[in-house]
Amino acid sequence: MGFFSKLFGTKQEEEQTMEKLNIGIILGSTREGRVSPQVGAWVKELADKRGDANYTVIDIADYKLPFLGEPGADASGAAAWSEIIAKQDGFVFIVQEYNHSITAALKNALDFLRDEWNNKAAGIVSYGSVGGARAAEHLRGILGELLVADVRVHPALSLFTDFENGTEFKPKEVQAESVNQMLDQVIPWSTALKTIRK
Repeated sequence: MGFFSKLFGTKQEEEQTMEKLNIGIILGSTREGRVSPQVGAWVKELADKRGDANYTVIDIADYKLPFLGEPGADASGAAAWSEIIAKQDGFVFIVQEYNHSITAALKNALDFLRDEWNNKAAGIVSYGSVGGARAAEHLRGILGELLVADVRVHPALSLFTDFENGTEFKPKEVQAESVNQMLDQVIPWSTALKTIRK
């Protein structure tokens, strides 16, 4: 072992001491017949091959969140939602376009929390008739208010070319490269922002 290796440690030792990031892949739709679970599973499969973080699919539907401020809210769902989001260092939002914006379920889930989102990074994977571009742009404004740094690369899936009959997800090959480019930005940003949360 050389002098500098002894002084600074090897790259392998560095990697072993660094804790892996937790990146949540958030499914932004709760409606029956949604395709977001297919898209989320595909993103997770691509992400897991990288080995650079712990990727977890987080389904808003599992938490049964009431509308914010609604009387008689189930506190257990809200508490569990807070806990899972607080554990993440970054996010990938699976976003579908509804009337030129994000779903009410996703907006409600975002509004439910504040500190748990702060100073983290996020990527966006959207889909719709124009790739969900308008929903993604709306989401960027919301994330900015929550102190979530969204990255530039944005995989935009078309209902016409990446889905069969609008229901079966069959992405074009180029989309996988776009997801990896997005994660190439999410990981270093999440790493950097983690330092200011300590």
